[in-house]
Amino acid sequence: MRNHRQDVVDRALDVLDRYGLADLTMRRLGTELGVRPSALYHHFDDKQSLLAAVADELLARGARPVAPGEWDARVTAICAGLREALLAYRDGAELVATVRAFGLGAAGPYDALRDALRGAGLDPALAGTAADTLLHFVLGHTLDEQTHLQAGSAGAIADDPRPGSDFALGLAIVVDGIRVRVSEAARR
Repeated sequence: MRNHRQDVVDRALDVLDRYGLADLTMRRLGTELGVRPSALYHHFDDKQSLLAAVADELLARGARPVAPGEWDARVTAICAGLREALLAYRDGAELVATVRAFGLGAAGPYDALRDALRGAGLDPALAGTAADTLLHFVLGHTLDEQTHLQAGSAGAIADDPRPGSDFALGLAIVVDGIRVRVSEAARR
Protein backbone atom coordinates (compact mmCIF):
# COMPACT_ATOMS: atom_id res chain seq x y z
CA MET A 1 0.00 0.00 0.00
CA ARG A 2 1.36 3.38 -0.98
CA ASN A 3 1.39 6.10 1.66
CA HIS A 4 0.29 9.60 0.87
CA ARG A 5 1.77 12.72 2.39
CA GLN A 6 -1.13 13.03 4.86
CA ASP A 7 -0.63 9.41 5.94
CA VAL A 8 2.98 10.21 6.80
CA VAL A 9 1.99 13.33 8.75
CA ASP A 10 -0.75 11.47 10.62
CA ARG A 11 1.59 8.65 11.60
CA ALA A 12 4.33 11.13 12.56
CA LEU A 13 1.88 12.88 14.87
CA ASP A 14 1.01 9.51 16.41
CA VAL A 15 4.72 8.69 16.89
CA LEU A 16 5.28 12.11 18.44
CA ASP A 17 2.48 11.53 20.92
CA ARG A 18 3.62 8.01 21.85
CA TYR A 19 7.40 8.48 21.96
CA GLY A 20 8.16 12.20 21.98
CA LEU A 21 10.03 14.54 19.68
CA ALA A 22 13.47 13.03 20.32
CA ASP A 23 12.24 9.66 19.04
CA LEU A 24 10.41 11.00 16.01
CA THR A 25 13.07 9.87 13.55
CA MET A 26 12.80 9.08 9.89
CA ARG A 27 13.88 5.51 10.70
CA ARG A 28 11.16 5.01 13.33
CA LEU A 29 8.55 6.63 11.09
CA GLY A 30 9.57 4.45 8.15
CA THR A 31 9.28 1.35 10.34
CA GLU A 32 5.85 2.47 11.56
CA LEU A 33 4.69 2.90 7.96
CA GLY A 34 6.35 -0.30 6.74
CA VAL A 35 8.69 1.49 4.33
CA ARG A 36 12.37 2.33 4.18
CA PRO A 37 13.19 5.74 5.64
CA SER A 38 14.35 6.89 2.20
CA ALA A 39 10.78 6.48 0.92
CA LEU A 40 9.70 9.33 3.19
CA TYR A 41 11.83 11.73 1.16
CA HIS A 42 9.36 11.28 -1.69
CA HIS A 43 6.98 13.41 0.40
CA PHE A 44 9.42 15.63 2.35
CA ASP A 45 12.76 17.13 1.38
CA ASP A 46 14.18 16.62 4.86
CA LYS A 47 13.21 15.96 8.45
CA GLN A 48 12.70 19.68 9.12
CA SER A 49 10.03 19.94 6.44
CA LEU A 50 8.33 16.86 7.92
CA LEU A 51 8.38 18.46 11.38
CA ALA A 52 6.90 21.64 9.91
CA ALA A 53 4.03 19.67 8.39
CA VAL A 54 3.46 17.83 11.69
CA ALA A 55 3.43 21.12 13.62
CA ASP A 56 0.97 22.65 11.18
CA GLU A 57 -1.27 19.56 11.50
CA LEU A 58 -1.10 19.70 15.29
CA LEU A 59 -2.18 23.35 15.18
CA ALA A 60 -4.92 22.66 12.63
CA ARG A 61 -6.37 19.86 14.74
CA GLY A 62 -6.36 22.07 17.81
CA ALA A 63 -7.73 25.18 16.12
CA ARG A 64 -10.69 26.72 17.88
CA PRO A 65 -12.87 29.47 16.45
CA VAL A 66 -12.26 32.84 18.08
CA ALA A 67 -15.35 34.94 18.55
CA PRO A 68 -15.25 38.50 17.30
CA GLY A 69 -14.93 41.07 20.02
CA GLU A 70 -12.45 43.26 21.80
CA TRP A 71 -8.81 42.71 20.94
CA ASP A 72 -7.81 41.58 24.43
CA ALA A 73 -10.52 38.90 24.58
CA ARG A 74 -9.48 37.67 21.14
CA VAL A 75 -5.79 37.58 22.08
CA THR A 76 -6.58 35.70 25.28
CA ALA A 77 -8.73 33.17 23.39
CA ILE A 78 -6.05 32.63 20.74
CA CYS A 79 -3.39 32.03 23.38
CA ALA A 80 -5.60 29.71 25.45
CA GLY A 81 -6.55 27.74 22.35
CA LEU A 82 -2.91 27.45 21.33
CA ARG A 83 -1.98 26.14 24.77
CA GLU A 84 -4.75 23.53 24.58
CA ALA A 85 -3.56 22.42 21.14
CA LEU A 86 0.04 22.11 22.35
CA LEU A 87 -0.93 20.18 25.48
CA ALA A 88 -2.94 17.69 23.41
CA TYR A 89 0.26 16.07 22.11
CA ARG A 90 3.41 15.00 23.87
CA ASP A 91 6.17 17.54 23.20
CA GLY A 92 3.69 19.70 21.27
CA ALA A 93 5.19 22.93 22.58
CA GLU A 94 8.74 21.86 21.80
CA LEU A 95 7.76 20.83 18.27
CA VAL A 96 5.94 24.06 17.46
CA ALA A 97 8.64 26.22 19.07
CA THR A 98 11.34 24.44 17.06
CA VAL A 99 9.50 24.73 13.75
CA ARG A 100 8.73 28.37 14.43
CA ALA A 101 12.33 29.15 15.38
CA PHE A 102 13.50 27.58 12.13
CA GLY A 103 10.99 29.72 10.20
CA LEU A 104 9.47 26.64 8.59
CA GLY A 105 5.84 26.87 9.59
CA ALA A 106 3.50 27.13 12.56
CA ALA A 107 2.71 30.71 11.54
CA GLY A 108 -1.05 30.60 12.11
CA PRO A 109 -1.06 31.63 15.78
CA TYR A 110 1.39 34.48 15.12
CA ASP A 111 -0.70 35.78 12.23
CA ALA A 112 -3.91 35.62 14.28
CA LEU A 113 -2.31 37.44 17.22
CA ARG A 114 -0.68 40.08 15.01
CA ASP A 115 -3.96 40.76 13.23
CA ALA A 116 -5.86 41.11 16.52
CA LEU A 117 -3.21 43.50 17.83
CA ARG A 118 -3.18 45.57 14.65
CA GLY A 119 -6.95 45.79 14.96
CA ALA A 120 -6.37 47.25 18.43
CA GLY A 121 -4.49 50.16 16.87
CA LEU A 122 -0.89 49.06 17.29
CA ASP A 123 1.45 49.88 14.44
CA PRO A 124 2.61 46.85 12.47
CA ALA A 125 6.08 46.61 14.04
CA LEU A 126 4.78 46.83 17.59
CA ALA A 127 1.94 44.41 16.82
CA GLY A 128 4.53 41.93 15.54
CA THR A 129 6.69 42.29 18.63
CA ALA A 130 3.66 41.92 20.90
CA ALA A 131 2.55 38.80 18.98
CA ASP A 132 6.05 37.33 19.35
CA THR A 133 6.02 38.12 23.07
CA LEU A 134 2.68 36.38 23.53
CA LEU A 135 3.89 33.35 21.60
CA HIS A 136 7.09 33.18 23.65
CA PHE A 137 5.00 33.19 26.80
CA VAL A 138 2.59 30.50 25.58
CA LEU A 139 5.31 28.26 24.16
CA GLY A 140 7.60 28.66 27.15
CA HIS A 141 4.90 28.16 29.74
CA THR A 142 3.48 25.13 27.96
CA LEU A 143 6.94 23.62 27.44
CA ASP A 144 7.57 23.99 31.17
CA GLU A 145 4.25 22.31 31.96
CA GLN A 146 4.87 19.42 29.58
CA THR A 147 8.45 18.89 30.70
CA HIS A 148 7.48 18.84 34.38
CA LEU A 149 4.61 16.43 33.78
CA GLN A 150 6.71 14.08 31.64
CA ALA A 151 9.66 14.14 34.04
CA GLY A 152 7.37 13.33 36.94
CA SER A 153 5.67 10.54 35.01
CA ALA A 154 9.03 9.02 34.11
CA GLY A 155 10.26 9.21 37.71
CA ALA A 156 13.03 11.63 36.79
CA ILE A 157 11.83 14.07 39.46
CA ALA A 158 10.08 13.43 42.74
CA ASP A 159 7.56 16.26 42.33
CA ASP A 160 3.89 15.48 42.27
CA PRO A 161 1.90 16.90 39.36
CA ARG A 162 1.29 20.58 39.91
CA PRO A 163 -2.11 21.28 41.45
CA GLY A 164 -3.01 24.00 38.97
CA SER A 165 -1.64 26.30 36.36
CA ASP A 166 -0.86 29.97 36.57
CA PHE A 167 -1.14 30.27 32.79
CA ALA A 168 -4.20 32.53 32.83
CA LEU A 169 -2.63 34.90 35.36
CA GLY A 170 0.65 35.06 33.47
CA LEU A 171 -1.16 35.70 30.21
CA ALA A 172 -3.22 38.45 31.86
CA ILE A 173 -0.01 40.14 33.02
CA VAL A 174 1.37 40.13 29.46
CA VAL A 175 -1.93 41.36 28.01
CA ASP A 176 -2.05 44.13 30.64
CA GLY A 177 1.36 45.31 29.44
CA ILE A 178 0.18 45.33 25.83
CA ARG A 179 -2.95 47.21 26.91
CA VAL A 180 -0.70 50.08 28.06
CA ARG A 181 0.77 50.29 24.55
CA VAL A 182 -2.69 50.12 22.97
CA SER A 183 -3.80 53.02 25.18
CA GLU A 184 -0.75 55.03 24.18
CA ALA A 185 -1.45 54.37 20.50
CA ALA A 186 -5.06 55.47 20.94
CA ARG A 187 -3.95 58.79 22.47
CA ARG A 188 -1.78 59.61 19.45
